[in-house]
Amino acid sequence: MATVKEPVFKKPEDKDYKGARDYLSLICSDKIAARLVKALGKAKTIERAAKDILRTSGLMLLPRDNQRVSEDLAKIREGKALPPVLLVRGDFERGVPLIIADGFHRICALYYHNPDTLVPCRMVEH
Repeated sequence: MATVKEPVFKKPEDKDYKGARDYLSLICSDKIAARLVKALGKAKTIERAAKDILRTSGLMLLPRDNQRVSEDLAKIREGKALPPVLLVRGDFERGVPLIIADGFHRICALYYHNPDTLVPCRMVEH
């Protein structure tokens, strides 16, 4: 029986923070986006299950054949490291879902790998 490789993770890179800033600046002011990204850079890394991140974001799972998802699945199989995902906490009382500021395709790939995979995350409050 073949063993399943567990995903390997590394620290976020500058491009991950830039991606988060670019995304966040589409849904809030540049000033707020910059503040959130700065906070993400200082946030402690926590772990949450891929299935829970996906579910609380309210986003639909990307297909396996999505280019970025399939690239990340290949990285997982090859044992290459993935950066943590960058999140902004939602607010259930106001009906605001979790915001995946960077790493949505990674979450989808990790879900396909194993929905219970613990994904390193950096999460901040809005």
